[in-house]
Amino acid sequence: MVDRAVPWMLGVVVCLASTASGESYLGMLFPLADGGKAAWIHPLVLVFCAASGVAAGLARRRRWPVFAFAAAGWVWLALWPVPIVASYYAGTTLRRAYVPVFGLAALAVAGVSVGVSAAIGGVRYITTGTFPNIAVLFAVLVALPLATGLWVNARRQALAALRDRAERLEREHRARTEQARAQERTRIAREMHDVVAHRVSLMVLHAGALEVGTHDEGTAEAAALIRGIGREALGDLRGVLGVLRSGGDATTPQPTLADLDRLLDQTRGLGIRVTRRDEGETRPLPELVERTAYRIVQEGLTNVHKHAGDASTDVVLRYLPAGFEVAVRNGPAPPPADPLPGAGLGLSGLRERVGLLGGEFEARREPDGGFGMVARLPAGGPG
Repeated sequence: MVDRAVPWMLGVVVCLASTASGESYLGMLFPLADGGKAAWIHPLVLVFCAASGVAAGLARRRRWPVFAFAAAGWVWLALWPVPIVASYYAGTTLRRAYVPVFGLAALAVAGVSVGVSAAIGGVRYITTGTFPNIAVLFAVLVALPLATGLWVNARRQALAALRDRAERLEREHRARTEQARAQERTRIAREMHDVVAHRVSLMVLHAGALEVGTHDEGTAEAAALIRGIGREALGDLRGVLGVLRSGGDATTPQPTLADLDRLLDQTRGLGIRVTRRDEGETRPLPELVERTAYRIVQEGLTNVHKHAGDASTDVVLRYLPAGFEVAVRNGPAPPPADPLPGAGLGLSGLRERVGLLGGEFEARREPDGGFGMVARLPAGGPG
């Protein structure tokens, strides 16, 4: 708003200053017998000064009107405000090749003004017709504003060049960063495919062979369960590898609370006693909330299998009026003799997931020696 108001404020100042400057010469141009001024000329001068102010206000978009009013005002009434504005805008807007042309035109206008001053004589000739005075006027009305405009224009061009260079460097930096990320994602995907996927595939094949070759019904069921879990792991791994290679989102459907019972059944098949309890009025939740809740339960059950053996575990889903809460608690149990390896990043990852949704996550050791995790999620998704 300030940027829009400045040109019109300049126009008002030019109009008032031009009116005050032109008044002093009216009596010289149109004298009366008693030495007074011709009253009929005042409206004409006011119209000219108002038009000069409008031309100055529009000088950013249209230069030639202010140039014309500057030349006419200097010759006719020896007005100084409009030539200053015209010279400044000539320096800021004209091409370098046209600046000398403007200077020569200004010299020509000054010469015509000297001739008019000589014809009028008197104070007009003394102030605007003599060589020292016209030299000072040309320096003040043309040379100094023109030089200022040229400096401002050069500074603008330098700042624009620096801005363009900074933007170009930023784009190049982003491109290099994205390229490095893509290369790292490809490397990780290749390593996961060559190592993890290969070994999970071998596990699935051996489980299938054990299921077919054994005569023990319990062993066959356990082998079938292992084979099914391995196949699901391979499907999830393919989705993750696709995300890593493409840099996009996963295209395979992600598990939600509708898949929770199947997860609990798989856990029970491993010998862990798991109970599920839903509290509150069941209602649909945002998909992102359901996926996060599923991953919380999955990580909780994985931790039980790793660190608590066959300890009994409770999974509680609470539908609160203003949110949703999921809790996984296991009772005390001695650690397994052959614990599974882990990176120790599961709880940190869950805390980050819940934090991105605007929820709260808490994991703590229970007084009875068990372990519990509680996550409170907003029912409306990310907050």
